[in-house]
Amino acid sequence: MNNFELIEEYKKFIAFEKRLSPASIKSYLRDIDELLKLDKNKELNSYTLEDIRKNIAILHSKGLGGKSLSRVISSWRGLFNFLIHKYKFEKNPTLGIKPPKSEKLLPQTLSVDQIIKLVDIKDDSFLGLRDHAILELFYSSGLRLSELVNLNQTDINFDDGTISLLGKGNKERVVPVGSHASKALKKWLELRNKISNLKAENKIIFLSQNAKKLTPRAIQYRLKFWAIKQGVPENIHPHLLRHSFASHLLQSSQDLRAVQELLGHANISTTQIYTHLDFQHLSKIYDKAHPRAKKK
Repeated sequence: MNNFELIEEYKKFIAFEKRLSPASIKSYLRDIDELLKLDKNKELNSYTLEDIRKNIAILHSKGLGGKSLSRVISSWRGLFNFLIHKYKFEKNPTLGIKPPKSEKLLPQTLSVDQIIKLVDIKDDSFLGLRDHAILELFYSSGLRLSELVNLNQTDINFDDGTISLLGKGNKERVVPVGSHASKALKKWLELRNKISNLKAENKIIFLSQNAKKLTPRAIQYRLKFWAIKQGVPENIHPHLLRHSFASHLLQSSQDLRAVQELLGHANISTTQIYTHLDFQHLSKIYDKAHPRAKKK
């Protein structure tokens, strides 16, 4: 089999057996395509450790940082592991390769006051009620953008105040919904069900006035609209609200495991970034309050 045929088989494997999301599949294939572009006309079964090291060095020289290179290596490693298992390739040339370290950047967050200002929407129009529910839900439950876009009416349980989500890797989790978000959702659903041409089988929660499912881009645009309208001077995007949710919850609870579960992180190391944010918060309090910390 040639390279194209092997990659097509790998695409089927990650789509139907590993059940990766379309976005993840696209990312994997893009990284693999980059490998083949770096070594034109090279057969996959002829790659060596030196080839992989050379290609990583080339990508690094083009400006790719440690995080991006780590993703690239992971994509390549997954392909070669598949080829070893399915097509009896002799070895995985990516084993032992480590990406260069890159600076860890802390996620940006909004303050509690900024969040309250942003979500305090007093607008009973179609867009106002819908967007208010979106903003409240993002901050109340720490949803990812993809999770909110695909949210279904059957996913919400108002009786116990929870939402069932299907997150990354098709992993299910249940998250609580705060009282403000619950109230905003109920008001929106009441109006949503009055949309003309709305088909009974359409259970998606957040729709346009034409009963169309909102796209991720449309939601991102609406968040920026409300940031300007509400006078919040930040580059507002869905993940910023998720970061703020996690940071504020950790500051109050100090329970890293609970925050990990609510965010749906597979590894607690991903959640630990918020402990650094929390430490920054504590450091500011220390600098303001401790007699020996005050600068002259």
